Amino acid sequence: MAGHSQFKNIMHRKGRQDAQRAKIFTKLIREITTAARLGSPDANANPRLRAAVIAAREANMTRDTIDRAIKRGSGAGADETYDEVRYEGYGSGGVALIVEGLTNNRNRTAGEMRSIFTKHGGNLGESNSVSFMFDRLGEFRYPLSAGTADDVLEKAIEAGADDVVSGEGPDAVHEIYCAQESFNSVREALEKSLGQPSVAKLTWRPKTTTPIEGETVQTLLDLIAALEDNDDVQNVYANFEVSDDALAKFAA
Repeated sequence: MAGHSQFKNIMHRKGRQDAQRAKIFTKLIREITTAARLGSPDANANPRLRAAVIAAREANMTRDTIDRAIKRGSGAGADETYDEVRYEGYGSGGVALIVEGLTNNRNRTAGEMRSIFTKHGGNLGESNSVSFMFDRLGEFRYPLSAGTADDVLEKAIEAGADDVVSGEGPDAVHEIYCAQESFNSVREALEKSLGQPSVAKLTWRPKTTTPIEGETVQTLLDLIAALEDNDDVQNVYANFEVSDDALAKFAA
């Protein structure tokens, strides 16, 4: 499992998401509003909006809150729009990072990103400075209760997916990946065979990983946490690999 996925699981168990419920809702509402503005306000006809609504429901956002965000994005009282931005750079240990965000002030967000990277031992790079180390893929997640690893693999292949990773443990899920251009067709096929996924989105998956250990682990995870705390940041992707023992020490 990629190091960042392990990190997310640990942070979830530590209750960090619960402590920042309002911040998470702000990010989700921003994504719903943007998705509705850029496409159809009908989630069934707008894959990005559909994925955002699924994520909001997973976070226990109310239907009324979701509907209000969609209405704002579709022009009903919307007085603020957000631009999609992407930042790339390196963290401690030479780990490559991609940061996706939505902002109403590019200059402010760029300055904040540079400050966060510098404060935590990283370097903000130019556009496309690290994205070549990642593949842009469609990602779907299902709980382990959706079926056995073999069953999910078979249905994923039939749907046109390229890879399946089935984890173990209390926070494990089935992760299904497909080519970016196949995202919509694979999503439709998976929903017919496995039901609605808990996550359906485009992601950046590292082609190779960079092993880190010792103090580098703490420094890098602090950088990722600081980036994710920023209101304008929607997603952070990294290509590090770290041992379970090192992550357990961080969790403690």
